[in-house]
Amino acid sequence: MAFPSGFPLPTIDRLEIVLKWFSAFATSAEMGDVEALIDLFVPESYWRDILALTWDFRTFIGNVRIKQFLKDRLSSSKLRAFKLRDDFLGLQQPYPDLVWIGFLFDFEVGDVGKASGVGRLVPQADGSWKAHTIFTNLEELKGYPEKVGAMRESKMDHGLWSAQRHREAAFEDQEPSVLIIGGGQGGLAVAARLKMLDVSTLIIEKNPRVGDNWRNRYKALCLHDPVWCDQLPYFSFPSNWPTFSPADKIAGWLEYYAEAMELNVWTSCEVTKAARNDTSGTWTVTTRHSSDGKERTFKSIKHLVFATGFNGNQPNIPTYPGTESFKGHILHSSQYKTASEFVGKKVVVIGACTSAHDITADIYHEGIDVTMYQRSPTYVMSAAKGLQVYFGALYHENGPPIEVADLISASFPNAFSTSNFLHSSMCGSLNTAFSITAIASRELLDGLSKCGFRTNKGIEGTGAMVLYLTSGSGYYLDTGASQLIVDGKIKLKSDSLLQSFTETGLKFKDGSEITADVVVYATGYGNARSVIRKICGEEIGDKCNDVWGFDAEGEMRGSWRDMNVPGLWYAMGNFSMDRSHSKYLALQIKAMEENRFGPRYDISRSKDVV
Repeated sequence: MAFPSGFPLPTIDRLEIVLKWFSAFATSAEMGDVEALIDLFVPESYWRDILALTWDFRTFIGNVRIKQFLKDRLSSSKLRAFKLRDDFLGLQQPYPDLVWIGFLFDFEVGDVGKASGVGRLVPQADGSWKAHTIFTNLEELKGYPEKVGAMRESKMDHGLWSAQRHREAAFEDQEPSVLIIGGGQGGLAVAARLKMLDVSTLIIEKNPRVGDNWRNRYKALCLHDPVWCDQLPYFSFPSNWPTFSPADKIAGWLEYYAEAMELNVWTSCEVTKAARNDTSGTWTVTTRHSSDGKERTFKSIKHLVFATGFNGNQPNIPTYPGTESFKGHILHSSQYKTASEFVGKKVVVIGACTSAHDITADIYHEGIDVTMYQRSPTYVMSAAKGLQVYFGALYHENGPPIEVADLISASFPNAFSTSNFLHSSMCGSLNTAFSITAIASRELLDGLSKCGFRTNKGIEGTGAMVLYLTSGSGYYLDTGASQLIVDGKIKLKSDSLLQSFTETGLKFKDGSEITADVVVYATGYGNARSVIRKICGEEIGDKCNDVWGFDAEGEMRGSWRDMNVPGLWYAMGNFSMDRSHSKYLALQIKAMEENRFGPRYDISRSKDVV
């Protein structure tokens, strides 16, 4: 039987499109042909670079700035050996009205290092495809690979390991090149990266045990990021690890990680003072053991890394009139451990973000009368429904290898994501992460509104992610406390400003009062530079760049990058950032140690400033 002939449907040969574009890109880059490169981009495009061409975290927005950057750095960077990866090349449609072809590639940066990249091509009216975003990323220094896999130690030990480890950790006859203040996940991640690069490193941890920064917090604490985001370098969680990790479980994992990675940690020890010698370019650092008061002064530390938690873990406690007259108990959320301490009492929690919700829920479940005082609106999102929107494409049970997920995640410039993926007014009302999570959480949000809990859309309608990256607060990823508020089980005060404390509680500007025996400040933490000032002095603190929040290019300030004080670094972020960005910090330090670093690129010093 004969079938009638017809016309084939038009198709997109994704490989042919990328091969053609990538061939032109690689040729132009290797030849240093800036004009030819720029012709491969749409006018409103992005080029993000981490260390590969700039020795910094930079995002160049628009062809004018990209062109200036390439004129300044392309020729001297000597890019070569471009190779397109076969995996993860495909047509991607993150939202109904947004489509591109994404791909990964590898290349080399002269004699300096090996690098990777991510590109996204978008269709043009004339049928061609051009780049909308390019990400270039330093992976390793040539001649200094990480001591993993085939590079691991291959010699038999014959009973020497224990003595060697003791000698290495004690630093009795030598000094470390890097001293890290803080043995939480950030400090451990940086130390692990440096160890794999053969850089001598010592962690100073004030608590008696590694993991106490989680172990000593309130017992109800649980990570709100899913397990697939929270791995540390070189280590995957066991396959039975829960999706959301309890704090005590994380504490044990960190302690095990430090032991398994053979990291040098002095516990029950604090850094009391650090001073920089401008002549030698080193730090003099004094430590003191809390157990016996014994001090040790290191005189030639090359790099001092602060990994002291979010904003230095320095509690932010507002001041109100009458505080001294209050006859009850006042504490900060960092001091809160368990609700059982307050059975039979009335508790007021000041604050309405993550810690406040966790603590009020914990107190309610203990059968205690608890009121949340909300000072300002909070962005609320269902954790179960919303996190899938933010993380599901990359971080999930059957997701790509964590290194690939981190690479792709980093390839989205913050300036692009905040204007496109996250914004409530972009791409219609149904197509962004904010809009999708708002729809998924609508019933919950309506219930909160009816009971007087004030919510918002985040900064300019961008939801939780930008709040986290700018202030680390202002949001709650709901794991159950919101429904307790809706149901009236957690009492709420949100209709008036707090005026003062009284002997028996809190008085508000509308004349109302709340009786309280205990007041918990769930009001976050102070400025990250406060801990630097405490240890290094006001002069160093004044010189340091701000930490956290966006710079003019949408890059994070301070943390993991130049702090404007040579040899001083700050490592701050969640587990995901600690894992991915610890690599960048370690590469910078190793490059400096081997005289392979820089210079950092400063577009403002170009001959033709944009």
